[in-house]
Amino acid sequence: MNTVYSIGELESFLVAILVLFIGHTVNRHVPFFKKYNIPEPIIGGLVVAAVITVLHFQNITLAFSLPMQNTLMLMFFSTVGLAASYKLLARGGKKVFIFLGIASIYIILQNAVGVSLATALGLEPLMGLVAGSITLSGGHGTGAAWSQTFAEHYNMNTLEFAMAAATFGLVMGGIIGGPVAQRLIDKHKLESSYGIGGNHHKDHPDLVTYDQLEEDNVTAKSVLETLFIIMLCVAGARWVGHLVASFDISWLKMPDFVYALFLGVVITNLTEMTRGYKMNNECVDILGTVALSLFLAMALMSLKLWEIFDLAIPLLIILMVQTVVLACFAYFVTFRVMGSNYDAAVMAGGHCGFGMGATPTAVMNMGALVSRNGPSPQAFMVVPIVGAFFIDIVNLIVLQGYIGFIL
Repeated sequence: MNTVYSIGELESFLVAILVLFIGHTVNRHVPFFKKYNIPEPIIGGLVVAAVITVLHFQNITLAFSLPMQNTLMLMFFSTVGLAASYKLLARGGKKVFIFLGIASIYIILQNAVGVSLATALGLEPLMGLVAGSITLSGGHGTGAAWSQTFAEHYNMNTLEFAMAAATFGLVMGGIIGGPVAQRLIDKHKLESSYGIGGNHHKDHPDLVTYDQLEEDNVTAKSVLETLFIIMLCVAGARWVGHLVASFDISWLKMPDFVYALFLGVVITNLTEMTRGYKMNNECVDILGTVALSLFLAMALMSLKLWEIFDLAIPLLIILMVQTVVLACFAYFVTFRVMGSNYDAAVMAGGHCGFGMGATPTAVMNMGALVSRNGPSPQAFMVVPIVGAFFIDIVNLIVLQGYIGFIL
């Protein structure tokens, strides 16, 4: 008999913070994790998820209550928008479209690998799409949505298959990004143009680093002002989402975090152009880093790792090959096309994150890299915009093309 223990909201929040402490401790004492910049929420989250999995096989289930998880994600993407002044956008605009082109080509390749291997292993070709960009570039939400479509139109039950694939991708995306990028940085002796160490905010006041080790000079007043603006973006994103749903404006339907990001862009550029208020980038940096860390900790401590254990051998083979293909693609293609410099290496690490998992995983990969190697504002501008917005549109178009070809 399975016994379920419901963990309260406060206690669940405390566990999320504990996840970060566990990740920090393990990272500090295990040279491999430290050397290759495996994000602390990934490490701590997997430790807690492993404990929960052991309990699961003992017929004990822990049910966390995490109502803040979605809000924290919206808070983080709001800070990405608030860090995007028109001056930075002008500098990074071209790179956004180059990176989008690379990511689009990879989605086509990802599905080709999935469909080819599924066919070779005796599975339905459509299952290769589930083990391709539907779950790996799309994540759990996209996987669930397409599973419903497959059930309604093709009489295929793929939900468990999709959730297991998305879970595997989320874990692997956080694991491979750091080693791939750090190898590039070490091999080519790359350096951040802002330098390693020192007080970047003092030398570059407009810089948002997402470096959890950065020393920040903030006041209670500046934190409250910035928090108010961030929560305005969060609330605004939800209002826009409700309005779009109410009026059924299909072409405007996007995840709430996309609205939050663009509201942040609008606010920061309005204040910059009118000069009526100066955004405190140090507060944006701190609150964004904290929100992202806690969001990922909550996401990973809730992972059902036993879904991975239940994977059929063919699916596990497909996903392992997908992991190797993405690592090679990011290392040899993404890095070179994006400029073969430090920013390109950080973007390659980010590509591993959202190519196998999700945009927050990509950003956490990059955050771990810049904490050790120095800021890369261009990477934090390019990867979230492509991963949070454009790539979902491209994914939909590519998937429709593959389905039309297969059927």
